[in-house]
Amino acid sequence: MSEAEVLYSDVKFTRERGNTGTASSPAETTYSEVRISKTQPSTGLTADSQQQLVSNGRSKFPSETVALGVVSVLLAAAVIALGLISHKNMELSQRLTEHDAVAKNLTEQYSKVKSCNMVQPMCPNPPDVKMNEPKCEEGWELHGGKCYNFSIDSLPWYLSRKQCIDQHGDLVKIDSREEQTFLELKVREKMNEDEDKFWIGLTDSETEDTWLWADGSPLDTSLTFWFSGEPDNWTGRDSNGEDCVRMGEKGGTPDLKCWFDKSCKEHHRHICEKEAAAARLKCV
Repeated sequence: MSEAEVLYSDVKFTRERGNTGTASSPAETTYSEVRISKTQPSTGLTADSQQQLVSNGRSKFPSETVALGVVSVLLAAAVIALGLISHKNMELSQRLTEHDAVAKNLTEQYSKVKSCNMVQPMCPNPPDVKMNEPKCEEGWELHGGKCYNFSIDSLPWYLSRKQCIDQHGDLVKIDSREEQTFLELKVREKMNEDEDKFWIGLTDSETEDTWLWADGSPLDTSLTFWFSGEPDNWTGRDSNGEDCVRMGEKGGTPDLKCWFDKSCKEHHRHICEKEAAAARLKCV
């Protein structure tokens, strides 16, 4: 309850004295002090409540200040984080741009190199090479779209065939008179003596007198080049007879007839055959 407002006032009262038969005397004066209290309207709060309210009001203000400070710190941290992210994004964008430029340059360089390695000549001033002209690797001789290798080693027929297969070919299969002419001339040049002959891919090792090429195809009986008296299946050196064919006659032979049957165990040089590859150009 708030303190009442106090008003002070001095009131003077005058009272005449009774007639006492004496001479008149002055009136008797009485002083009185009157105090009037003016009470202010009540707020409905006690002194303790008012004190608590003041105390609560004072304690509430620092809490709001702390909360505001925390929010400010969080906002500042968010701004810093956004700045760092923006900076990182700019760096990443720059790196991606540089990467794209490098990739584009490499693609252009690769296209230039690739164009020079194509079958079709794409280089400035290309050499005089025909389109898709067949070509043989080193050690092989080109003829009629095929490559031929005349071996130096002397091996049995089966090992000779294995060596050809290891080189992605097979023992030669003679399909035409023109091919026989080419081989007969080459073999004659390479022979050192009469018995220095070359195995070809013809054998009757599965069934006697049934001649098959190494790829399993049968011999065309209208296209044979047996030497006179051959094949005779002689068993003088091998009781199993002579089941494989060699070719060559150092002094030459009439009408290209230079095929001889021989034991497959004998050691001779051989002729490998495979398809020629298309020529490829390279820029220097």
